[in-house]
Parts: sequence; C-alpha cells; structure tokens
Amino acid sequence: MSQQLEQRLEDLEIRLMHLEAALDEMTRSLLQQEQRSARQADMIRQLEAQLKGLSSALAPAAGHEPPPPHY
Repeated sequence: MSQQLEQRLEDLEIRLMHLEAALDEMTRSLLQQEQRSARQADMIRQLEAQLKGLSSALAPAAGHEPPPPHY
C-alpha cells in the first residue's frame, strides 16, 4: 500500500475509535436518564396517591356540611 493510503486508513481507524467511545458515552448517559425518569415517574405516582389520600381525609363529606346561612 502506498504511504498516503496507509495514513488515510490509520486516520479512519482513529476516527472510528473516537466515534465508538462517544457512542458508548451517549449510551451510558441515555441509560442514566431513563433510570432517573423512571424513578421520577414512580415518585410522582406515590405523591399523587398520598395527595388523594390526604384530600379525602381532610375534605369532609358533602352530607356533613352545615347548610349555608340564608339572608
């Protein structure tokens, strides 16, 4: 092979190595983001359940309210 062709091949191999490293890093980052998103969705569901429980415990039933005063 000519020296120029060998140099181009070496440059391409180096670029490929860098691209593979970048792809690995993006994959790890995406996995972390997906895990974080799943944890946040679980937390939101838990908070919604707690809020519904508190709302029903704090709000008196409609039949137990005294009638409004009439003027």
